[in-house]
Amino acid sequence: MCLTDCDSHLSLSPVFCLQNSLLRSYKKEAKMLVLLAGLFVVHIATAIMLFVSTIANVWMVADGIDSSIGLWKNCTSGSCDGSLSYGNDDAIKAVQAFMILSIIFSIISLVVFVFQLFTMEKGNRFFLSGSTMLVCWLCILIGVSIYTHHYAHSEGNFFPSSHQGYCFILTWICFCFSFIIGILYMVLRKK
Repeated sequence: MCLTDCDSHLSLSPVFCLQNSLLRSYKKEAKMLVLLAGLFVVHIATAIMLFVSTIANVWMVADGIDSSIGLWKNCTSGSCDGSLSYGNDDAIKAVQAFMILSIIFSIISLVVFVFQLFTMEKGNRFFLSGSTMLVCWLCILIGVSIYTHHYAHSEGNFFPSSHQGYCFILTWICFCFSFIIGILYMVLRKK
């Protein structure tokens, strides 16, 4: 007999109780599947945004003129020259290194998650993929904090009036997403 609503209604058949119990079980599995699929999609989107924010040269944008500065090049009027005016600074090299590391750890975490999804026993948590994603989060935090400290304020940039570009904003969004993804991986159990 079922230990659900069927116990209170003795007139219900055991077959109905079994069907009702199986239906509830399938609903729980479907919810978990939707949650894992959503997490997977957000993780892929985060990795893509990290890649775009690291490669594109729009971290700082000049007001009034068509110029921007990225982690790798200076761009003016649609053409980018091959060097940064501050390219030899240790700070920008550290930002470049930490942003590349964040991409690497994000991709490793995604691969580990897919591997764990198919090989891990039911009831276990995604600790390895979660901890790898939290290392990605830490790399983003360090990289964007160094950039913010050295280049995001008015004294550190090379334009008289400027604002943050979309790459800088994307990086902070990736910072939030990677933290949420890492924590969810650590909390979720495979069902």
